[in-house]
Amino acid sequence: MSVHVNVVVLRGSLSSAPRERELPSGSTLTLLEITTRVDDAVATVPVVIADADAQVTTLASGDEVVVVGRVTRRYFRAGGVTQSRTEVVAERVVRAARRQAVERALKLANGQLADVA
Repeated sequence: MSVHVNVVVLRGSLSSAPRERELPSGSTLTLLEITTRVDDAVATVPVVIADADAQVTTLASGDEVVVVGRVTRRYFRAGGVTQSRTEVVAERVVRAARRQAVERALKLANGQLADVA
């Protein structure tokens, strides 16, 4: 039997301040751009979180964060053309300096991996 899991853990810094968008349902979607570095490679990863708390919405450009979530690909129409965007849907976003919060977020990711082991 094949088991699939979709768990992402990112650590990086915000490329810009969070942007909020209200959805027709009344929910709020917060958009983050996280810059990660591995050796000499730099990547910017789009992250979204639904109904984020003030801890996330008050982050500033340059703040270092840890994100736990899952990768998804979203399709949408723009200018009459179907487009897609791959992004991380966050379950947790915490400041990297908050060690206990980071540990709790990593336990969440480990628990999701352990569920399939």
